Amino acid sequence: MKIADLLELAGNNLRQSKLRNGLTTAGIAVGVASLVAMLSLGIGLQNMANSRLKRSGIFDTVFVTSKQEMRGGGDEESGQQPQNFEDMKVLDDEARAEITKLPHVIEVQPEIMVMAEVRAGERNRAALMSGLPMSARDNETFDGMKGKFFSSAEADEAILQKEFARKIDSTPENLIGKDVTIRYAERQGGSDGAASFSVLRREKTFRVVGLIDGEPFGGMRMISRARVFIPSGTAERLNMMQMADATRAMRGDMERKTYSLLALRVDKMADIEGVQDAVKKMGFRAYSILDATQSLRRFFTLFDMFLGIFGSLALAVASLAIVNTLVMAVLERRREIGIMKAIGADEADVKKLFFAEAAVMGTVGGALGVVLGWLMGRAINFGTNIYLARHHMPGENLWQVPWWLVLGAIVFAAVVSLAAGIYPAARAARLDPIRALRYE
Repeated sequence: MKIADLLELAGNNLRQSKLRNGLTTAGIAVGVASLVAMLSLGIGLQNMANSRLKRSGIFDTVFVTSKQEMRGGGDEESGQQPQNFEDMKVLDDEARAEITKLPHVIEVQPEIMVMAEVRAGERNRAALMSGLPMSARDNETFDGMKGKFFSSAEADEAILQKEFARKIDSTPENLIGKDVTIRYAERQGGSDGAASFSVLRREKTFRVVGLIDGEPFGGMRMISRARVFIPSGTAERLNMMQMADATRAMRGDMERKTYSLLALRVDKMADIEGVQDAVKKMGFRAYSILDATQSLRRFFTLFDMFLGIFGSLALAVASLAIVNTLVMAVLERRREIGIMKAIGADEADVKKLFFAEAAVMGTVGGALGVVLGWLMGRAINFGTNIYLARHHMPGENLWQVPWWLVLGAIVFAAVVSLAAGIYPAARAARLDPIRALRYE
């Protein structure tokens, strides 16, 4: 029997008991809708968390330091004995250029933070000042900032933390567009390469371009603790005195520019581990917040699994309705089955017919369930965003239905329906045609 004939005959048979078959199909639709609803919720929450983590600027970042910066100078990760400082690679411009060439590394910036004095009018306050790369513009901290981000990486512009700005002006917003004077210490190394170096007091004017409420990068990076931010290119150009310079002076390493910490941005969080391994092979120490992301991904994997299990329970209940419907169909159509066998149909043909009916109910119910689940998701998103808006919070997309979930839900419904049709199909195939023809 051809597939087209099977589907046509199955459709005709299903239309004969519209109410019963319709209710069975509706049960499948409800089961698929619950499955799609729960999995879509898990996917939406996971994507929202991943997006937030990526925009935080810390989960796609690898931090690199020289092993000289570690206490004792040893390699804690490999368990090796401490080495002499002379034998350890220095994190200098040459190393920075080498790290920049690594695959998947899209940005390498030093972490620069110094103590400075900010003066606006008659008021001045001491504060930590750090350099921010231009990529920090995408950080969620700057979404609701007053003013704007830096115009370039070399601009003489500053962004102030709002609470600090209030200390030098009772109305912080008045500072935007105005100039402030920043005093800092400039380091100058000895021209003969000696360990000594001089510190000069410098003063520079910066234009305040923005105010932020929170700390960049979720307060998880060293430079997040600063209250004054300038472009990273400007921070490097000013050659400001940093805390690590005194340590390097004691080691007699002032003849070349070195870095205490480099921050590497990776294009995808999945590539962080590979970049870390590559940096470690170069002789440096590398670390990230990878363990936290792995734990989070493990949590969402288990979360999605349990949501899928609970969502499938309704579909399992619907499969019992399919068994009941098809068993009743066998009892009602015994004479029809007998005629089919009498004119040449074998047991395989009878099984195929009942499997086709089960597949049609499963596929139609699965498609309706996907639509119903999508409507449920839209309703929940709409209601959630209304609730968030009333609490003056930004809207969120908690519900996402990817194409693979749509296709997978329909296929899964069809497979479950076919499994439910095994017993009714086998029972119909075993009917004796003579006894079936005598059935009234």
